[in-house]
Amino acid sequence: EFIDSNIYGYEECKATADWLLEQAPVRPLVGIVCGSGLGGLADMLKDQKVFKYSDIPNFPQSTVHGHAGQLVFGTLKGKPCVCMRGRFHLYEGYPIQKTTMPIRIFKLMGVETVILTNAAGGLNQDYKVGDVMIIKDHINMPGFAGNNPLCGPNEDRFGTRFPCMSDAYDRKLQQLAQAVGAELGYSDFLREGVYCVLGGPSFETIAECRMLNRLGADAVGMSTVHEVIVARHCGMRVFALSLITNKAVMDYGSEEKANHEEVLQTGQQRSLQLLKLVSTMVARIDVGDNYKNGEAHHCEH
Repeated sequence: EFIDSNIYGYEECKATADWLLEQAPVRPLVGIVCGSGLGGLADMLKDQKVFKYSDIPNFPQSTVHGHAGQLVFGTLKGKPCVCMRGRFHLYEGYPIQKTTMPIRIFKLMGVETVILTNAAGGLNQDYKVGDVMIIKDHINMPGFAGNNPLCGPNEDRFGTRFPCMSDAYDRKLQQLAQAVGAELGYSDFLREGVYCVLGGPSFETIAECRMLNRLGADAVGMSTVHEVIVARHCGMRVFALSLITNKAVMDYGSEEKANHEEVLQTGQQRSLQLLKLVSTMVARIDVGDNYKNGEAHHCEH
């Protein structure tokens, strides 16, 4: 059935953004989305104001263990931030437009830079559990099948009908992450690579892992890409990283099995270092300047 994209349209997002801004202590410039087991980022915010998703008008609800379901406002290293503890996934049964609605609300609240984190399976054979992968590009499997958050009538107030994705992941922010990582002594577990998104919720088969690896994917997961597409559509800068929480099973003799508990455990072990990486980056991000990612060099059509 045709989704009435207006239920997640400009007016609805604006109403929610205005409702939040009336009560929020700050007008956020940085938006952070916490992945599985990485909700600790929100705890670092000073002068917090916490909203339960269930209390926010028009806001989706989170149904996954390890995803808290709170929107937290505050300052991180002096910068006004908003943090999502708990995100929405296709496998929860939401229309894809609804899973990405919070990103548009970020935009309408004044956010310029979005930082996304996720837990992912490592396809690249050189990756180890606990590695942190800076995402430099993505492969959007649901998109190949026509499931894209921008499907339906285009909302021109957010962005153009055919947004460019070749510069989706901000290069300057990737370089900043590498520099900060080197300073903190994280270089031995900091990687960069390509993230592939699948619908889930079943984990990948061995054949699927092999296929994705051959197609050039370094890590695989069930989130982030849809949010990136929507963030770029409305002109925000994007930085994303994956915590490699398990190695994808690539051969039939293996006894290993993917499971969500393993994912949350690895998250706890690396989380302090991830917090440090992200908070140091936030301290150095230029906000409030005229640099709107990609505005100067739109892709040619």
